[in-house]
Amino acid sequence: MKRQVEATSEALPSHSPSATKIPKGEAEPTGRQKKTGSQKETVTRGETGRKEETGGRRETGAGGEQSEPCLAVTDTSPKENQEDAEFTSLKASWDKAKFRLRSLEGHSDIVTCVVAVDNLVISGSRDTTVKVWHVPTATEQRNLGGHTGGVTCLSAPLPEYCRRLAWELSLGDKERFILSGSADCCVRIWALSTGQCVKSIYTFNSVTALCFVPEGDGYIITGSDGGKVQAWSWQTMDNCQSINAHEEAVTSLQSQGPLVFSSSAEGGVSVWEGLCTNRDPLQLLHHWDATVTGCGSQEGRLTLSPRGDRLFIAYGRANLRILNWRTGTVSRLTNHSSIAGVTDCVHQTGGLLIGSCYDLANGESTLNVFSLPQCRYLASLTWADAPRILCFAAWLTGSGGHRWVTGGRALTVWEQLPSSGKQRGDVTTKRDNRLDASLMESEGDSEDEEDSDDYDDDKEEDYTSQDAPESGSTSWLRCVLQ
Repeated sequence: MKRQVEATSEALPSHSPSATKIPKGEAEPTGRQKKTGSQKETVTRGETGRKEETGGRRETGAGGEQSEPCLAVTDTSPKENQEDAEFTSLKASWDKAKFRLRSLEGHSDIVTCVVAVDNLVISGSRDTTVKVWHVPTATEQRNLGGHTGGVTCLSAPLPEYCRRLAWELSLGDKERFILSGSADCCVRIWALSTGQCVKSIYTFNSVTALCFVPEGDGYIITGSDGGKVQAWSWQTMDNCQSINAHEEAVTSLQSQGPLVFSSSAEGGVSVWEGLCTNRDPLQLLHHWDATVTGCGSQEGRLTLSPRGDRLFIAYGRANLRILNWRTGTVSRLTNHSSIAGVTDCVHQTGGLLIGSCYDLANGESTLNVFSLPQCRYLASLTWADAPRILCFAAWLTGSGGHRWVTGGRALTVWEQLPSSGKQRGDVTTKRDNRLDASLMESEGDSEDEEDSDDYDDDKEEDYTSQDAPESGSTSWLRCVLQ
């Protein structure tokens, strides 16, 4: 499988990667490099498998002619050595990582979605409200009430598209807008400076997923609990297209330039291309069903995070799935050492892949951090009485530090502290060595084989969903769909 792809530009979570070109995967380097002169090589004889050092010598045959031996070079290239050194340094820095945690209190029910805009975090909840928080002071800035059903999804258009709408509404050029979708079948557009709902779209279906496509005049893409995907004009708010895309509820919509990725509760994933037309702006490029993705009907919901040719999928299991959406090739990335672990969300930020994990057996919640693009395990972060994490937003501060927000039963701001400082962090950094060599090809694997691969025989436990301290029931796991 092609595992190395061109990295998309890192930006605030509200920004999409560049729409000018869709990065394609690149073949991995072979890691071979010829040695010259007296430089030594470690080689293997083709017939006997015996290793020896040639020192650049040639073998002499019976007729006195010199011939090259059949050699298999096993040394690594300088590029690989450099990558290993960089990874070792990165891993050491995460071993010392410190974060300060601050709770954002105000929602009365589960937080289902979060996005970040500048120094603001916007959260949506089953309590029907959208709240705006000022992160540096950890205070609630605005309470956006108007939905009559639980808020299921949020999206933030790019600044240039906000300026167009602001000009139409006679607002300032720096006005930012936020989109919210709800089980009340409405998409609302809010002005962050005033907290007013400036536009509303009635979709006739419970909205379960939402994203913004920054192509042409811009499009709002919505997904419904019946599997329908719809496109709406950002300019006129009119419906441009309605597609019965999936058999069950749409659980996630993500955009990457002109591409839109949708997932559904039955385990299927579709890839769409935005055509920048007012009529039928979405064209289906690929559809991979559950037999390809390996994400069959589960108690968890599929969430997506695209990067170049690869699509990272969290689907309520101990693994993350990595789908090459062009070819249908699938790999799995171990996110927990036991099948008791479930992954609810996955996110990318600053060259990192971050997956949430909740252990149904002991109630422990962690964030696992991997380096990109190789997906090599760095560290696991947790804290005392950590609640289950359902949604995640992240960005980098001006000094290059990480600032994260996690949502679920609690809404929490994570602010990275200098590792050299004396201030103690609120987060415990640990390593699970069983996650180290965790990227595996899984094309053709059955779910039973997958479970047996990840199960820790030394800590075998008989558990059921009722054993989970915070209830692992279907209704809780699918809270954003209700």
